[in-house]
Formats: sequence, structure tokens, C-alpha cells
Amino acid sequence: MGKIEGIKIHNYGPLKDIILGKTRSNQKEKALGNLVAVIGPSGNGKSTFADVFGFIADCLEMGVEEACDANNRGGYEKLISQNAEDPISFELYYRESSHTRPITYELVIALDKTGRPYVKEERLRQRVERYGWPRSFLYLQEGRGYVFEGSENDEAGQNDDGSIIGKQVNVELNDVRRLGIVTLGAMKQYGRVEKFLTFLKSWFLCYFSPDSARQLQSAAPHPYLNRTGSNINNVAQYMFRENPKEFKKVLAEIQDKLPGIERVEPVRFENGQMMLKFWEKGFKDAFYSQKMSDGTLKLFAYYLLLHEKNPRQLVFIEEPENGLYHQYLNTLAQEMIKSVGTGFSKQIFVTTHSPFFVNALAPENVWVLTKESNGFSIVQEASKYPFVKELSEEGVEMGDMWYSRYFG
Repeated sequence: MGKIEGIKIHNYGPLKDIILGKTRSNQKEKALGNLVAVIGPSGNGKSTFADVFGFIADCLEMGVEEACDANNRGGYEKLISQNAEDPISFELYYRESSHTRPITYELVIALDKTGRPYVKEERLRQRVERYGWPRSFLYLQEGRGYVFEGSENDEAGQNDDGSIIGKQVNVELNDVRRLGIVTLGAMKQYGRVEKFLTFLKSWFLCYFSPDSARQLQSAAPHPYLNRTGSNINNVAQYMFRENPKEFKKVLAEIQDKLPGIERVEPVRFENGQMMLKFWEKGFKDAFYSQKMSDGTLKLFAYYLLLHEKNPRQLVFIEEPENGLYHQYLNTLAQEMIKSVGTGFSKQIFVTTHSPFFVNALAPENVWVLTKESNGFSIVQEASKYPFVKELSEEGVEMGDMWYSRYFG
């Protein structure tokens, strides 16, 4: 469980210095909610903001040097803000539940003497007493530093002198291009690091492609959708195998939201493979998923994602409106709000151009990216624009205000 209450981005392309929500150095702001929508005109940094999450996920998986080159990023020199004097850095302000104290993760990526990206600094810290300054339980500079042993049950504990419970261990990493939390989080004695690493690994960045969803896959069942949705039938097979009755209930709930679809049923073949069959209104014979429209497949994948039994803790969807009829977007946004709830089990970030999607949201859910004359982006919560909160309380929908240029 857990969610990001705030994020600070420094020197990442046009995002030279932006903060969303509450961070260690920005305590007066409100924490981010369970659904965060980032809006703004094209070219103002929404895709870059989405890529921040992808970049951190790639750093976990492949190391910082490869992450700088992956996904057409073009290397560190293309990523860092123009004329920046400081390196790229991120700060994640994270809380596991309403009963735990927040954890701050700080990551600084720079170029070494040979001109290659490396992890210059990495830190995890948490306040151990009720009041006071957070204390580091992992701190590495250029691969050298210390980490405290301790399980998740010790996370808010302290000794009589106020120091963190657990033994301090000095460490030196062999590879400064790999994140220290990946190496140390694999060791049971560093339970606090392990739990935060588990949270980061649970992120799901959605790049759904209808063409990928039409591909025939092996018969192996998969518990989760992959990034492109190419295993959508494998996920259906997994859900059907785990609990057929519950899966049919999920399908019944989803099919009510798919336009023109009367019902959806899984079909199991002799080789163990499963395909989804869709019955469209007006047609006697059903269609397999390979023959369904892009919009129907995309909606189905989104709703399947929102109905995961053990959900990924953070989901990022970039421009869900692409390929979808505008009338479906308000319902999709409402379903996302319902899916994330009010607890700490799931958080969804979305970038969007669609006022129809935004119409379902409250002012505190919406963040606006705009570009200044110097070429760098700034961000502001929609509720801080004049009259937005008051108009929303009177029943004016957020997307309509945005379209009418009351903000953004």
C-alpha cells in the first residue's frame, strides 16, 4: 500500500523546477489525491512529466545510464534542462498509510568525469519522532554511505537518544550507475528500503496499443496487463482461472460501460488459450477481440485495469482520450475516481487534453502545466486560480471552465 503525496522535479527538460503536492521542503501544501490529472496545451511539458515516471522506472530496471538513452530520450545531455548548472534530481514524498509517517526519496543523477551518467546522490529519510526533522535511513554519495537495518515494523521507532532504531551499516556499491535501493532493497535486513522498493516496482505505466492487443499470445495466463496491452487475453485467462464467478461479475460490470456491447464472454480453446468474445447489438454472431474496434478494445483494457484484484499501487495513463469518442471520457474518469477510492491502495496519474474527462474531476484533482517566456514550465493546482473553486461549488464543471479559459 502507499501513494505519492508530492513530487519535486529539477532540471528534467522543460521541467526545470516544479513541485506538485506536499514535499519535505514544501510542507504547507496539500498532499496529492488519489487521482491526479495534469492538463495544459500541447508543448507545455505533459509528456515530459509522464516520462519522469517512466524514467525513474527505467532507472530501477536497467540503471541510470541506459535509462537516459532508452525510449528515444537521447542521453543525459538531451534530458537535462538547457543551461542548467545543477544535475537532474527528483524528490518523491511517499506515505504508506494514514498511520505511518511520510518517507522522502531523493535521487540526483549527474555526469561523472568520463561524461557518463551515474547516481551522484541517493537518500531515504523519515521522521522518527512525532515532530522534528526527518532522519536518513539510507544515504549514499557516489555509491558510498550508510544504511540502517530494520524491518518495516521499526519504521517510526527511535532509541532513547532520538536516533533511529537499527544498526547503521556502512556500504560501498560496486556499480554507481545502478540505484542503491535496488541493491540494498533486495536484502531482508534492510526492510524499510525493501518496502519502498516494492512500491516503486509496483508502478504501471500504460502505453496501450489496440494493434498490440490484437496479437495472438501464448496460452500462459498473466496476472497483470503489460504496458501495451498485448496480453489482454492472457489476463482474462488468469482472472477466469483464479475465480470464474468473480470474473464473470467483472465482465458484466464492464460490458455495461462499453458502447454497443451486449455482453463479453471468455472462450477457452483446446490448447488452453483463452480469447474474449464480444456480442455487439444488432449482430447475431459474436466477434473475437482481434476484430473489435480500437476504441472498444482500449476501453475494455482500461476497465480491466481498474478492476484488478490486487491493484498496482501507482498507474500512469497518458492521454486516455486518444482514439476514444468524447462522450465516453466522463464515464471513464468517474470509474477511475471510484477505483482509487479514498485510501492508500491505488493512485492514478493522468495527462489529458480533454475537457470532457476533466468535467468529472474536482479542482484539487487538476494540475495545470503552462510554459513561461523562458521556455520552462510551471505548474499550479486548478483550485488556486481565481474563482475556480467557487464556480465548482456552484456546479460549474471543471472541463467547461477550462474550455472557457477560466484557468490554464
